[in-house]
Amino acid sequence: MATDVKPTRKNLMAIEDRIELSEQGHDTLEKKRDGLIMEFMDILDQAKDVRENVDDQYERAQRAINMARAMEGDVAVRGAASALTEHPEITTESMNIMGVVVPQIESSKVKKSLGERGYGVLGTSARIDEAADAYEELIETIILAAEVETAMKEMLEEIEKTKRRVNALEFTLLPDLYEAQEYIEQKLEEQEREEIFRMKKIKAKKEEQEREEAEAEAEEADAEEAALADD
Repeated sequence: MATDVKPTRKNLMAIEDRIELSEQGHDTLEKKRDGLIMEFMDILDQAKDVRENVDDQYERAQRAINMARAMEGDVAVRGAASALTEHPEITTESMNIMGVVVPQIESSKVKKSLGERGYGVLGTSARIDEAADAYEELIETIILAAEVETAMKEMLEEIEKTKRRVNALEFTLLPDLYEAQEYIEQKLEEQEREEIFRMKKIKAKKEEQEREEAEAEAEEADAEEAALADD
């Protein structure tokens, strides 16, 4: 890149401006990258907790449904499940975290009262209610897990993108600009030295001419004086 730039002061000033902007951009992107990593670590901790909760609640729900089947029979459990008339509803909104848009998932009609479950109190037992409670809590945790996992994925992609931009500035663009700056400065210094040397030669030549002219005038004056003396 360096040798492709014409070594002029105008180009040097332009490159210096680009260096200043690139350095500012590099610093800004580094701060953004570090901030994103901190946010990502917080989300990662949350994701670990949510995953553990999903595993625990899944096991609890399985134990509850197995107990209900054992106590009430599979037909009764299936009947209670088919009595459900309202299903969970999910809506998504957007949330901005340091410039990264991540989904915010809202759920409704997940947790239900006994009346909302449709199967009624008569004809069922507390075992079925416990199984329903366990699965409702499991669904809510799964929805939260989906939100956190998606946010983590979006944050990670933005971190990688920002890292690539930081590396491009740090290891490609800025080194090229520094190299071009050094090349132009060296060429300008060479041109300045050559100009000084040329001016010194011109001055020396002029002084030599003036000296020769002075000597010639002195000789001519001496010759005229000698001629007058002979007369």
